Amino acid sequence: MTDIAMIEAAAQRLNGHARLTPLLNAPLLDRIAGRRIFVKAECLQWTGSFKFRGAWSALTALTPEARRRGVLAYSSGNHAQGVAYAAALLGAPAVIVMPTDAPAVKIANTRAYGAEVVLYDRVAENREALGQRLAMERGLTLIRPYDEPLVIAGQGTVGLEIADQAAAAGIGAADVVTCCGGGGLTSGIALALEARAPALRVRPAEPEGFDDTARSLASGTVERNAAAAGSICDAIVTPQPGQITFPILRRLCGPGLVVSDAEVLRAMGLAFSHLRIVIEPGGAVALAAALFRSDLPQTVICTASGGNVDPDIFRKALDLA
Repeated sequence: MTDIAMIEAAAQRLNGHARLTPLLNAPLLDRIAGRRIFVKAECLQWTGSFKFRGAWSALTALTPEARRRGVLAYSSGNHAQGVAYAAALLGAPAVIVMPTDAPAVKIANTRAYGAEVVLYDRVAENREALGQRLAMERGLTLIRPYDEPLVIAGQGTVGLEIADQAAAAGIGAADVVTCCGGGGLTSGIALALEARAPALRVRPAEPEGFDDTARSLASGTVERNAAAAGSICDAIVTPQPGQITFPILRRLCGPGLVVSDAEVLRAMGLAFSHLRIVIEPGGAVALAAALFRSDLPQTVICTASGGNVDPDIFRKALDLA
């Protein structure tokens, strides 16, 4: 299981390969929210999201023989790009299983990094079953998007950076709001902060209708989403919390936060207007919660976890800013 030693080891392997992303603040955003908001801009990470960290952590832990045979991942886009780019840097073949309704920019970028893309129907087909079958047939190592200890360790390096940057900014107690799908980023950050900055409490944020983590935390048992698709926040639409991640979330996280698509779009527009960063819908749910939810403290740190947005959706967001 992932622990602080694994996260620190992942940070060592990522040193010189991942970007140290900034912790941003804008006084006008603070005024809109009525609290101080600090944004961890992982949209500026390689491949446009935090997912490169987990991919690099997992691939660099493989044996040379396993890397030679190649890797497989399933993803709506950000994990796909992270694995594809990490594999390209390490000279490993990559096969990526992606839903047909994934944003076109994510499919195109995954192919551009050199990966073979296999498309599937998110509603009618099971990506886990398809991925496992392809991995067995081709002798590939499956790199899961969140229920994988080495991936969680890589995502946890975001938490190490938040701890250091918060201390440098003089931030004591605060809520750290994370964009949450399967829980890899959220659980990794929570483990890192438990060890490095325990006064920073993690709270997952999700879109309406796909708030499985919030409901699971409230009930104490894993809850599934009723629908498999239908949110603009495609990057964090998952059926339910992960088997590995949920026990970590239940132990370390505060209550979940839920935001509407309209709030997400407005947060995207405000982020561009005041921070000059581009965030995709799934990467903006944490900022939307920080801006528009009342049950948060006076200081909030939130993840801007990805920036791979289709132009049409981004134009809608700019119109609402």
